[in-house]
Amino acid sequence: MDPPPPVAKHQPRLWVALAARLGSEPGATPLVLRSGSGTLRLLDGAGRRWSAPQFTLQWQALALSEPLTLHRLVAGPFASFETAEHRAEQWRALGAAVTIARPGEWELWAPPGSAVPQGWSARQLNQRLQRAVVPALMRPAQAPQPLAGPLLIEAPGGLRWNGGVYAGPFRLQRDAHGSWSLVEQVPLERYLEGVVPHEIGAAAPAAALAAQSVLARTWALRNQHRYQADGYHLCASVQCQVYGDPSLAGAAVRAAIRASSGLLLTWQGQPIHAVYHASNGGVAAPLEEAWEASPLAYLKPGWDSSPPAPNLTPLAAPVASLGAVLQSQAFVGHDHPRFRWSRWLSSQQLAESLAQQGLSVGAVQRLRVLERGLSGRVLALAIEGSTGRAVLRRDSIRRTLRSLPSTLFELRQQGVGRWQLLGGGFGHGVGLSQAGAIDLGRRGWLFRRILERYYPGTQLQSWQQLAASSLGGDP
Repeated sequence: MDPPPPVAKHQPRLWVALAARLGSEPGATPLVLRSGSGTLRLLDGAGRRWSAPQFTLQWQALALSEPLTLHRLVAGPFASFETAEHRAEQWRALGAAVTIARPGEWELWAPPGSAVPQGWSARQLNQRLQRAVVPALMRPAQAPQPLAGPLLIEAPGGLRWNGGVYAGPFRLQRDAHGSWSLVEQVPLERYLEGVVPHEIGAAAPAAALAAQSVLARTWALRNQHRYQADGYHLCASVQCQVYGDPSLAGAAVRAAIRASSGLLLTWQGQPIHAVYHASNGGVAAPLEEAWEASPLAYLKPGWDSSPPAPNLTPLAAPVASLGAVLQSQAFVGHDHPRFRWSRWLSSQQLAESLAQQGLSVGAVQRLRVLERGLSGRVLALAIEGSTGRAVLRRDSIRRTLRSLPSTLFELRQQGVGRWQLLGGGFGHGVGLSQAGAIDLGRRGWLFRRILERYYPGTQLQSWQQLAASSLGGDP
C-alpha cells in the first residue's frame, strides 16, 4: 500500500476516508455511489471510464495470479494511536522499520527478525493470501464487471453520502488489510467546515469557534500520518476528528474559519500536538496522564478556575482532596452536562468489559486505584478477581470501561460487587476544554487569548510563515 502524498504547503488538501473496511469479505453489502445532482464520472485503474447518476459496486473475490505471503511481527493492541505512536518511536530506536496500523485496534508491524524492546510481547504473523476482494460494477442485464483499483470518482454535483453531499474528488482504493476505503480529497479549509461544528457545536461563541478552527487545522497537519498504512491521511470518525458534510456549516462557522484563516498553533516552528476535549472537569491534565507519551512543555496540569486568570493555575503538587474538587462548581465550563457525573459498575459489568478486551480475572471481587497523576486522574486501575488481576493504565481505562466519561473520578464501594464512581469532565482532559472555551468566549475573550490559556508558550503562525519548513513532526 502506497502512502498518501504529504499535504502540500500550497493549496493543502487532505485525503480523508469517508468509509473504511469496505468489502472486507466477499458478499459484503454493495457500495452505492449516488450523485448529488447530474452524473458521476468513474475511472478505474485500467483506464476504463463510465458516466452515470449512480453506480452500484458489488464485492467479489478473485484468485491472485500468485499467492501472497505476509510475514511480520505484531505488537499490540493499543488503546489509542497516541500510545501506539509512542511505542513505535521506542521500537524504531532499535532500528526496526515500524508501521502503525489499525486492522481493528491500533497495533505495530515490523519485519520478521526485528529486535523487540525488552519486556515487550510481539507475535509472529504468517499469512498466505490466495484471493483478493475487488469491486465489480453492476449494470442491468450484464454480469458484474470487476474493476481495477484505484477508482477515481468525479462528482460535479457532489456525492451523496451518509446524509450529506460531499464535493470531492474521491478515490476508492485498497487499504493495508485487503479491504477498500472511500477517500475524499478535500481542501484543508473546506475540511474545517466539516469538522468545527461537529467538534464544538455550531452554536458556540465566535471566539470558541475560531479557537477550534485553529486547533482542528493544526491537529490535521500534525496527524497527517495517522492512516499512512492505509493510503490516506485521516478518518472521518472519533479516531481522528469528526468530519461531516461541509456544505452544512452555517454562517457563524464559516466566519470563524475565515477569521483564523491559515493560522496554526506552533512550538519551536512546528505544529503542536493540538489535542482537545469536551470538558476537563475543572482540572487540566498533562499529556503523559492521558497516554504513554513524553511530556510537552505547553501541555501542563492546572486549575481551570473561575473567575478565569490569564493562564491555568499551575498544580505544584498532586490534587490532595479530589472529593472536595468534585463537589465544587468554581471552574470555567462548569455548565457542561458531564462536568460532574456518576456511574455504577458491577462485578458482572467489569467481567464483561474485560472479556471484550480478551482479559479474564474470574469473578471480580475488588476494584482499586493504584496510581493517580498530578491532576487527580487515575493512571492505573486494578480489577482483581478469583483467578487473577488486570491492571488498566491511562487510555486503556476508558477504552475498556466505555461508560466512563473521564478518568477523573473517585471510587466508592457500595456493597458486594458494586461500585460507584463520582467523576468530572468528559474526555482525556489535555489541552483545550471545549466547555471552557465556550464559557470564556461568552465572557468576551478573543480566540488568541483562549489558545494562550490552554497552550502556554505556543505561537500563532500562518501557513505561509511555515511554508519553508517541513510540517507534521512532533516538537
